[in-house]
Amino acid sequence: MSDLHQFPVIPVIVIDDANDAEPLAEALLNGGLNIIEVTFRTAAAPLAIERIANAFPDMMVGAGTVVTPDQAKQAIDSGSKFGLAPGTDPETIAYFNSKGIPFVPGIMTPSDIQAAVKAGCRSLKFFPAGAAGGTKLLKAMAAPYANLGIQFCPTGGVSLDNMNDYLAIPEVFAIGGSWLATKAQIANKDWSTITAQVKEALAKAEQA
Repeated sequence: MSDLHQFPVIPVIVIDDANDAEPLAEALLNGGLNIIEVTFRTAAAPLAIERIANAFPDMMVGAGTVVTPDQAKQAIDSGSKFGLAPGTDPETIAYFNSKGIPFVPGIMTPSDIQAAVKAGCRSLKFFPAGAAGGTKLLKAMAAPYANLGIQFCPTGGVSLDNMNDYLAIPEVFAIGGSWLATKAQIANKDWSTITAQVKEALAKAEQA
């Protein structure tokens, strides 16, 4: 999991057209970010992951919103180097574990944390972070499990304005942000704006 932990910011991407995959990845790389989470919210996701993995072999390309073992297989077959989910599903976790691919399940309660830990996970996605209670809830939940070395990636309602509030929490290894490359910006092929947003986020993360 150490590779995942080198990036303070993970762009959470919804991609409708796989033809946008390579220029999008290039826009992120130009901004200084060598990681991308392509969510399985659209039919284009597996092909987009495959195209990024082939065009940029050094980029950490992963699959997000992986909620079934079938999607897990698709994601890994496409070349995903990691996976994330909004919830904790033991079968999906087991599939990623069997392939030796890092997986970050989603949690929102202490019971979720314990289920994820039982399944062998130590890096967890706090989702939906903003709606669930933000930094206040995350700090309160993280405290009882500090001795287990669990780390979190808050996603959902995280923005440029509040990202450093999350990154200031010692147990947070990264934040997930959909604002880094919005669906509309990708559709409009606004690559320069995406590059600028990535640079701005990384500069801000350095202040955390």
